[in-house]
Amino acid sequence: MEFFSNEGKKVEIEVSGDIYLRHAIKTRFIKQGESYIDVFKEYVFPIYEKGDIISVSEKIIALCQNRVVRRDEIKIGFWAKLLSKFASHPDTGVGVGETIKMQYAIDTVGLFRVLWASFASAVTKIFGKKGVFYEIVGIEVSGLDGFYDHVWKEYGDIGIKIPENSSGVCNEIFEKLGISCMIVDANDLGQEVLGYSSDITLGEPELKELIKDNPSGQGKELTPLILIRKRVDNNSDIITSKNET
Repeated sequence: MEFFSNEGKKVEIEVSGDIYLRHAIKTRFIKQGESYIDVFKEYVFPIYEKGDIISVSEKIIALCQNRVVRRDEIKIGFWAKLLSKFASHPDTGVGVGETIKMQYAIDTVGLFRVLWASFASAVTKIFGKKGVFYEIVGIEVSGLDGFYDHVWKEYGDIGIKIPENSSGVCNEIFEKLGISCMIVDANDLGQEVLGYSSDITLGEPELKELIKDNPSGQGKELTPLILIRKRVDNNSDIITSKNET
């Protein structure tokens, strides 16, 4: 089997003294309401071998679960307009510097918690610590994607929540297809493992190391699935790079 990487990424990675190969699986554009079981059947099952681990983007699972909120469902109020003025504007997607995500944060965890998070964030930034706002409001807010059409116009008017019961989804995939997998929320700034199938023996720190360079990419690569295979001495896999998007 040939292993392909996205442009600027590497096929090989070393974790705890072992070498792993990562293959970026090219898919079609996965739409809201599709079956993640069918997606795995189509793209993973033909190349999967026992012992492999599939890393899947949380966005794909959430879309399949219809875990979305529409722009016209969010009514932006005074506090969202005010607080968003003082928030940072990351270039990795929509943050609470955008009024719509600030309003989503208020709707999700309450105004008091958002006010406290905003105050704590302002104070800790003085001492060089970032990310405190999202630590306080939690992953339901920090994990919201979408409302951002710079890459995909389809995401301009919807926000994509984090998946529901990520470990349960992974266990369902393993039970129905025999495929070990983990759901990750990853970009070029950081990675989080949201859940993984119970048959996987690696710990969460090792799983994060496997995708620490975000091998799935952040643009139009259409590679939300990464096949990860431990390399052995007699492994004859051909390693190549994929530069097209």
